[in-house]
Amino acid sequence: MNRARGPWADEHAIVVDLGFGDAGKGVNVDLLCARGRYGAVVRANGGAQAAHNVVTPDGRHHTFAQFGSGTLAPGGPVPTHLSHLAVVDPFALAAEARHLSELGIADPFALVTVDRRALLSTPWHQAANRARERARGTDRHGSCGMGVGETMAYALAHPQDAPTAGDCAHPARLRRKLRLLADHLAQVAGSGQEGAGGEGAEEPPNLEECVAAYAAFAQRVRLVDEDHLAHLLAAAPVVFEGAQGVLLDEWHRFHPYTTWSTTTTANPLALLAEAGRPGQARRIGVVRTYTTRHGAGPLVAEDPALGAVLPEPHNGTHPWQGPFRVGHFDLVAHRYALAATGGVDSLAVTHADAPDRVRAATGAGPLWCTAYTDPADAPLVIAPRAVPDLVHQERATAALMAARPVLEAIPDEPVAAIGDALGLPVEAVFSGPTREDARVPSRVRPSSAAGAARGRAPSPQTTVR
Repeated sequence: MNRARGPWADEHAIVVDLGFGDAGKGVNVDLLCARGRYGAVVRANGGAQAAHNVVTPDGRHHTFAQFGSGTLAPGGPVPTHLSHLAVVDPFALAAEARHLSELGIADPFALVTVDRRALLSTPWHQAANRARERARGTDRHGSCGMGVGETMAYALAHPQDAPTAGDCAHPARLRRKLRLLADHLAQVAGSGQEGAGGEGAEEPPNLEECVAAYAAFAQRVRLVDEDHLAHLLAAAPVVFEGAQGVLLDEWHRFHPYTTWSTTTTANPLALLAEAGRPGQARRIGVVRTYTTRHGAGPLVAEDPALGAVLPEPHNGTHPWQGPFRVGHFDLVAHRYALAATGGVDSLAVTHADAPDRVRAATGAGPLWCTAYTDPADAPLVIAPRAVPDLVHQERATAALMAARPVLEAIPDEPVAAIGDALGLPVEAVFSGPTREDARVPSRVRPSSAAGAARGRAPSPQTTVR
């Protein structure tokens, strides 16, 4: 764990995606961990449905789901802490550990600490999740099929019986909870919904095999108590690595195409406050130079022709989410995301080479979406509400599904234009998939950017009508 390399980073960092996910959180965490020493990468939301691709300069590639994206950083892997707000899937963690071992990481499990209170995502949750999606037919919600939403839903309905990471060290207690869980979710995966148990239904998991696997998990990782994070934060700066994107937030994105996860900076800020360090972190928002979405739901600026010009090496058609979707940079949606998350301190922009690729392939410069109109060509504006209101979000979804983008040419120097349009300094620009493809704009210094912009909120928008 002792990493003999550069000085410690100046402060804690929060990395959050300001889109629908896949903007490049992983490579940004990898870059941060390469440029400064961090004591850990902390996961504060979501579970194994995360998919953060990191490509190292020597060509190694890993898709991070449960491990933090600082694991391949030079100078030694940065440990991972799964907080009590993360969802833990030991089977997914084990699969990742095997691949990380193949990439040269010695004993990946030794890098992981897990808060005992973290919810456990199981094969029963996964089966119920997939059953619900099958039952929706052509109206799927775009789930990854990993069962994270089902894990959250069961815990809300049965808080005392929901299995946790800490239960893995107590087989009798875990066995009792898993039996209750299996009985409850069998109603969903079996015959509770039309189509749920039809073609594609999966065999139920073997309970005793799961208990044994979870016991092995409890012996390989270090299960920790609720005061562990406070000690971690006191010892060294950490990176909070967000999962998914703000535009997929359970409360602020567009219902019902929601993830059961708080994808804004709210969870990292809550963990800092719990540890007696409220607000002590630099918040970095990540965007691409174009907007993407994997799964169903509104993507107003979508342009399939753009997808043909900008192929996606690590995000193909997913068996549950469907095809990877591509659109022009959506200024409206990203301003909405900034408002939903309460602002960030700086931006990291990935795929900075895309505008030139678009120009080379089409002969025309890149576009961005500066406004929405409704089917009658009247202006359509959206803004999140301070108090979660899923009825309002569902109404916004309906409006966005029928909305049309107002497309304009992006000004010269697209990255700078995006930063200016969002009112934020740009602290890192990626023109390729690795940390070595990143540069810091000469007019911006990351630490000063944080101080200058902290607390700044984007311009308010009017509420969808």
